[in-house]
Amino acid sequence: MKLQKETKSPDTRHGRWYEDACGTAFAMELIGERWSLLVLRELMLGPRRFSKLRQALNGISAKVLTERLESLERAGAVVRRTLPPPANVQVYELTEWGYLAEPAIQELGRWAARSPLHDPTLPLSPVSGMISLRTMIDKEKAKEFDATVGFEIAGETYLATLKEGQLRIRRGAIEDAQVIMRAPETMLLAALIYRKIPPEHLAEQGVRLEGDRTLANRFIDLFHLPAKIG
Repeated sequence: MKLQKETKSPDTRHGRWYEDACGTAFAMELIGERWSLLVLRELMLGPRRFSKLRQALNGISAKVLTERLESLERAGAVVRRTLPPPANVQVYELTEWGYLAEPAIQELGRWAARSPLHDPTLPLSPVSGMISLRTMIDKEKAKEFDATVGFEIAGETYLATLKEGQLRIRRGAIEDAQVIMRAPETMLLAALIYRKIPPEHLAEQGVRLEGDRTLANRFIDLFHLPAKIG
């Protein structure tokens, strides 16, 4: 008789890789596998369907994404739930503890962006672009004014609310925003915000800036990539 092959669940206990009490070592044991941290990043702005996650993570296979989601579920960072009718679809979302990973993701991004090897022209997902705004904002200058800015990127819409120096971003309607920035892909939005290319010079590529232009320029001026070191 042929015995059924057993599939063992990955071990998530502290010490399975490094035998090291450091919290950083445990963090790497939880999210150190390829794609894991990027899966967390893509869920930072709310629940996502499996297909949307795979679309955002260029190059990941369905098998690997399934494995990473299962691993993050076992770790307690991700949960699955079914949306109520009429949607009635399964989505993945972060737990309260999972959302606490955002500062770590931001600090890693700031640190890596200082490297001369960092290539800011590589593709970015819409969520990655939004998280970069929360990472690279000049918090002192941001205290000087409040604003609501809408983004339409590759068909996805996000509303950013800047108030008292805090930038909050969520998916949702953007029609009532004071400024709306539209781009067919995230890298074109990055060109507008980080490279300071005027929207008129990007218009042929589908970039549009609507609303209060003075406010838009002040908002764009809040974001700069850090200087390279080394």
